Amino acid sequence: MCGIAGILDPTANARTNITDRIVAMAGILAHRGPDADGVWADPEAGIALGHRRLSIVDLSAAGAQPMASADGRWITTYNGELYNTAELRKQVEFANPAVRWRGYSDTEVLLEAVSLWGVSATIERCNGMFAIAFWDRRERRLWLVRDRLGIKPLYWTRLPGGALLFASELRALRSQPGFDTSIDPRSVAAYLRSACIPAPNAIYRNTRKLPPAHLLSAQPNKDPEIACYWDLRQIAVNGQRNIETRSRDELATDLQTLLADSVRRQMVSDVPLGAFLSGGIDSSVVVALMQSQSQRPVRTFTIGFRDDRYNEADYARRVASHLKTDHTELVLEPAVAQAAITRLPEIYDEPFADSSQIPTFLVSELARRSVTVALSGDGGDECFGGYVRHHWIRALAGWNQLVPTALSLACSRGLRALSPATWDAIFNPLPARLRPTFLGDKIHKAAALATAGNTERIYRRVIAQWPEPADVLPNATEPLAVWDDARIAHDIPDASARIRYFDMMQYLPDDILTKVDRASMAVSLEARVPLLDHRVVEYAWQLPRSALIQGSQGKVLLRNILHRYVPRELVERPKAGFAIPIGAWIRGPLSDWASDLLSTSSLSASGLFEAGVIQRAFAEHLRGVRDWQHPLWTILMFQAWHRHWATK
Repeated sequence: MCGIAGILDPTANARTNITDRIVAMAGILAHRGPDADGVWADPEAGIALGHRRLSIVDLSAAGAQPMASADGRWITTYNGELYNTAELRKQVEFANPAVRWRGYSDTEVLLEAVSLWGVSATIERCNGMFAIAFWDRRERRLWLVRDRLGIKPLYWTRLPGGALLFASELRALRSQPGFDTSIDPRSVAAYLRSACIPAPNAIYRNTRKLPPAHLLSAQPNKDPEIACYWDLRQIAVNGQRNIETRSRDELATDLQTLLADSVRRQMVSDVPLGAFLSGGIDSSVVVALMQSQSQRPVRTFTIGFRDDRYNEADYARRVASHLKTDHTELVLEPAVAQAAITRLPEIYDEPFADSSQIPTFLVSELARRSVTVALSGDGGDECFGGYVRHHWIRALAGWNQLVPTALSLACSRGLRALSPATWDAIFNPLPARLRPTFLGDKIHKAAALATAGNTERIYRRVIAQWPEPADVLPNATEPLAVWDDARIAHDIPDASARIRYFDMMQYLPDDILTKVDRASMAVSLEARVPLLDHRVVEYAWQLPRSALIQGSQGKVLLRNILHRYVPRELVERPKAGFAIPIGAWIRGPLSDWASDLLSTSSLSASGLFEAGVIQRAFAEHLRGVRDWQHPLWTILMFQAWHRHWATK
């Protein structure tokens, strides 16, 4: 895993400082690659590439980057791992028996493949996670590539004068003179809904993320061309049209074989390797498949909390004991987790507000003390129907179609006629164990969903931190999202499948994978996600709903596989997620920090938000009459980000 950066500047020449500029950009990414650095520049061509290396495979100088192909035509700077390096190497050797290898890094194999087949044809052969830049010295063309699922990040921008910059993180782009740091209000509106900024948008007005599964090609003084090389929509559509009809056991066996192969490939490393283990279905499947293919105990890592409502360490410990892994557990004091919050604006150099970013960073920090690579169970929910919304949004949308609109509206108005506080007061006489917290809030949210309409509108509401961003961001206009496409219901008729598609297109790359990448790379840890091998994703789209979801239980096939390794009673429990008591912390130990960030003067500094609405929500949250933790967290994380970066 590494950090990459580059400059394509048609105004550069031998007298300009393009080499110094790329050295500075790459240096800012040192946390992504602390083991080595390198730059390559051709000032006359106006191109410079930078690299920071986290050495994983082929630790020798033969794996150093930027790297040139044997024929000298191609130069690359590359962040990621190829998991089919051995096969690709054999294909290169068959096509070019005269090839002479300098080492055994995947970078060299990638370059020689591009020399033979070109960028597009080579990328289609690759299995891995990557953000790559190729410079074609013959055609003077820059290529940027991002992996199929968006595991690795890649930002790019154009400066006045036509220079194109790219980098793994925004901070490297910011270092360049002329970079536009004006905030894009449309991106802020999307952030208020989703707690992240969806690709291709970025927080800055003239900066973009290269979307997953896309290629960008650029030449000096020409507009970049962007194309998709792996169409997830078409894969989903084709999969749904060719649903598997075999028995569940047969499907599980095939999936187990495929997952075992993915895990085996992702265990290749010249440095210490381990895995995150929460004790849930996804991470337990990954660890079980790792241990079944390892000659020694796999190193596993988990963190827990003193608060039993959020502590899953006991479950992880039981799974680790059964699988006989070398397990490390750290139970965090609240003060340690709260202290990590002050580091978040530096780690996430774009506003980001999934509060599980905190435990993700802390477990990465724990793992990095012992290993350099960690496998993760991320992606299982999106692929295999693991979220609660994958089954109940479908049911709710069906209900909304059956019930007359007038009746739905009347029921909704009736439920919302009483304030959340009044609903809470009605149920207060019940014993605490029978009384849901913030029941009034839940009733109001359910009432809103009952009249939301179809699957797409319900989904849009469910994922929202602020259901109406315009309430806090005057005149907000949200960019079009994947669920705004009117054709999608025709292409993917099954509502559950459609919700998984929405998750995989936006929530997975822009929230989950962004969270894991920034948290792990902040401590120079490579995180791999074997459940997101693109072959697994393609297979998952061919599975019938009954192999994914039964009643209110998701990931049916994954559970079937896991039960072959781990007793059912060790892993079957209600889904918890990687949560922390952020709402209670805002009322308690974080209240002074929150009060400062939400003060009138602080909110005025960004010049974006309607302070009165936010401050009323904060006051209600402090009094305990409403649960505003998620909406407030989005504002707090934006405010903390803005304060940290506005003066850089």
